[in-house]
Amino acid sequence: MNILQGILHNTPLLAALAAWAIAQGAKILLTLLLERQLDLTRIVGTGGMPSSHSALTMALSFSIGKYWGFDSPYFAIALIFSFVVMYDAAGIRRAAGKQAEIINMLILHHQMPDMEKLKELLGHTPLEVAVGAILGIGIGLWL
Repeated sequence: MNILQGILHNTPLLAALAAWAIAQGAKILLTLLLERQLDLTRIVGTGGMPSSHSALTMALSFSIGKYWGFDSPYFAIALIFSFVVMYDAAGIRRAAGKQAEIINMLILHHQMPDMEKLKELLGHTPLEVAVGAILGIGIGLWL
């Protein structure tokens, strides 16, 4: 089997990519419905509902569990990796986004035109992470 065939038959990889694509697509759809704005940059943007990082890593984890066993070391590694990613998304990256929001307010208040505005939507709320994780679990078990 060549490399491309191997990739195309790697179900955990395909489940992870499908979960990411569905989560990112959902962000575009939710932005369209809630803000009445078609924002195609959401396909690669960070933050928002649902967390595509959570969806991707949990789909990978649960697909590995489905095919190699939930008692396998592969599942354990993938699940711990998922928890680290989700903790980072809801903790560290969310805090960085809040800091960026405050810095941007300071830049605006002090009228500092030379300063570049920082990106504020970096992390996720716990709900966004949970919804992404549930989406990923479902896709990982389905594929």
